[in-house]
Amino acid sequence: MMRELALALGISDYTTGAIAFVAVAAFIAGLARGFSGFGSALIFVPLASTMIAPSLVAPLLVVVDVVMSAGMIPNAARLADKREVLTMLTGTVVGLPLGTFVLVHASPVSIRWAVAVLVLAMLAVVMSGWRFQGKPRRPLTVAVGAMAGFFSGMSQTGGPPVVLYWLGGSGHHAHMRANLVFYFALSTLLSITAYLTVGMFTKAVFGLALLIGPVYGFGLYIGTRMFGLTDARVFRAVAYGLIAATGLFSLPLFDGILRP
Repeated sequence: MMRELALALGISDYTTGAIAFVAVAAFIAGLARGFSGFGSALIFVPLASTMIAPSLVAPLLVVVDVVMSAGMIPNAARLADKREVLTMLTGTVVGLPLGTFVLVHASPVSIRWAVAVLVLAMLAVVMSGWRFQGKPRRPLTVAVGAMAGFFSGMSQTGGPPVVLYWLGGSGHHAHMRANLVFYFALSTLLSITAYLTVGMFTKAVFGLALLIGPVYGFGLYIGTRMFGLTDARVFRAVAYGLIAATGLFSLPLFDGILRP
C-alpha cells in the first residue's frame, strides 16, 4: 500500500527514511520561523538537500511556505512602503532568473556547498549584530534586491541580504516588518513564475508538499506559541544553534553519516 501511495504522489524514488528526514527538517524549520521570525529556508534547504535533489527542495519550500504565509499578506500590503518594496523588486527580477539558471544547470553537490557556505556566512553576520546603518539609496536597494533574487532563485535563501539591509533603517519596526513580508510575497510570485518557466513544479514536488506541508505548519504553530511563553533571547539562541548545526551537517563532507 505504501508503494502504491508513493507511486501516486510521484515520490517512489525516495525511501521512507529519506521522506521522514525531510519531514523532520520541515518541522524544525517551521519551529524556528515561528519563534524567531526567520530561518526556515536556512534550515530546511541545506538539510533537505542531503536527501532529495536541490532542484526539488527549492520549489517544495515555495509551495509549502506560500500557503502558510498567505494570511500575513493583506496587512503587510496596507502598511508597507510600496515604492521601496517595488524598487527592491526591480533588482530581484534580474537576479532571480540567474539563480534559477544555476539551480537547473549546476551540479547538486556544488549547490549544496554554496548554500552551506551562504548559511554559515549569513549566520555569522546576523549573530554579530551588524546592520546596514546608511540611508537606503535606489541603486543600492536594487543591488540588494538582485543579490536576494539570485539566492532565492538558486535555493530560496534570499532573505538575509534584505533583512540586514532594511532592519538597519530608521523606520518604524512595524513598517519594516511589513516591507519584508510584502517583498517576500511578491518575490515568491516571481520565484513561482521562474520555476514554472523551467518546469520545476513536478508531480514529486506537489507529492512531497502534501506530506511535508502539514508538518511544517505544525512546527510554525508550536514555535509561535512557545515564543509567547518564553524569553525571546533563549529562542534566538536556539535558532542560531539550529542554523549553525544544519549549515555544518549539510556539507557534503558529512554524507557518510547522513547517508550510510
